Amino acid sequence: MHELFISITWNGLWWSLTVGYAVLILCVIAIVISENRNPLKALGWVTALLLFPVGGIILYFVFGRSIRNVRMISRRNRRKLLRHEGTQPLPKLDRRLSVENRQRIRLAYSIGGANLYTGNDVRIFDEGESHFEALFEDLRKAREYINLQFYIIACDSLGRRLRDILIERARAGVKVRVIYDYIGSFDARRRDFFQRMKENGVEVHSFFRLSFPSHVNRLNWRNHRKVVVIDGNVGYIGGMNVAERYVTGGGFGKWRDSVARISGPCVAALQYHFAVDWKFMGHDLLCDPVGGEVRGIGGDVSNVTLQVLASGPNDRWGNMLLLFYKAISTARRRVWLQTPYFLPSEALMKALESAALAGVDVRVMMPRRSDSRILTYASHSYVEECLVAGIKVYFYDAGMLHAKVLIVDDDFSTLGSTNFDFRSLEHNFEENLLMYSPETNAILARSFENDAKESTRLKISDWNRRERKRKIQESVYRLLSPIL
Repeated sequence: MHELFISITWNGLWWSLTVGYAVLILCVIAIVISENRNPLKALGWVTALLLFPVGGIILYFVFGRSIRNVRMISRRNRRKLLRHEGTQPLPKLDRRLSVENRQRIRLAYSIGGANLYTGNDVRIFDEGESHFEALFEDLRKAREYINLQFYIIACDSLGRRLRDILIERARAGVKVRVIYDYIGSFDARRRDFFQRMKENGVEVHSFFRLSFPSHVNRLNWRNHRKVVVIDGNVGYIGGMNVAERYVTGGGFGKWRDSVARISGPCVAALQYHFAVDWKFMGHDLLCDPVGGEVRGIGGDVSNVTLQVLASGPNDRWGNMLLLFYKAISTARRRVWLQTPYFLPSEALMKALESAALAGVDVRVMMPRRSDSRILTYASHSYVEECLVAGIKVYFYDAGMLHAKVLIVDDDFSTLGSTNFDFRSLEHNFEENLLMYSPETNAILARSFENDAKESTRLKISDWNRRERKRKIQESVYRLLSPIL
């Protein structure tokens, strides 16, 4: 009798748990549907939750949550920063700008509040050694403050050089602040790399610190930005992290990337976005002075018109996706794209295809072998579609192509941290420099042409002869592209 009672009790408990868990699954499905996401992504999550209820719900809470329309800072603090930046209503645009560029400027201003700045000096770096030498020299000259953020700061020889410079400046009375991504810089954090900075007066904080189980849902949102602001007069923005491989190649032969050094009023935009990230992490609102003085170095292009567009998973519009779409769809002569990972949304793929089919010179360059085997296969799954539409596809053979550059016609270009993939466009916090300048456009175009000499242009007849096993791998990994 006693055993029967225990059996009934356990059966009742089991059914209660089963019903409760089923209700939880249905509630999560209702949340997914109510968020009005992309139907394909919503259907994917619903399918995963129904077919794999245990694993599916864990994956959803880690990777599926949305923070769209979540404010980084309050409206009051945003207004303070905008006043400090000197934000003005978008001025009447110079008629010497093309119609297409005037539309791009208005778009960036409408969706991201991107101020327009004229009178800047810009130097483009396309390799690590000269970039880091210039950056370290500017850091040594800092007198008031250094605000620096990177996705990866490695605990290697280059990272230690940066750390020593920052410590020396902090000891000299310069205010030094560092933001690193908790996941991207995990190895350096684990080795107490940042602790030494803190002990010597550098303010160091991780973005979206993870802890189990309360903050495990932050895993999918990474701060991928690479920005430095020095005394409000000099700034750096691009795709290079702080790691020795950006100088030595790290076993790839070359680690090819692009960075812009800017000097002038547009530095205020870099400072603004750093201040937003700083406040978002719970710190005091930064109101560092922004002089905007032009402090050029050799090789600069002068009097460049710039905007800075930031994006993140909290965007209402998907800022960089809309900017890329607009730039590509309004191209008249050429669209040249360099990206380490080519996993375009359907809209961006159609924009590239329609441009090529309309006679625009569309070129896409990606590494033959990237630093991720999965992303390499997934990226290559789009090659055949590109070739059929007349898009020229290049595999960079000299090493790892990590540059994130878009060149449109002769007067617009953008570089920054944004890859041409789902993760950058939907899940990461990113930041790009928009340049309305024939001179900077020409510099980036020459770099593209030089890279093309170290690349192989694909032919569809050769591409279709690749192994069947590889085709299957590409197709399978492509299915995962929205969450890679």
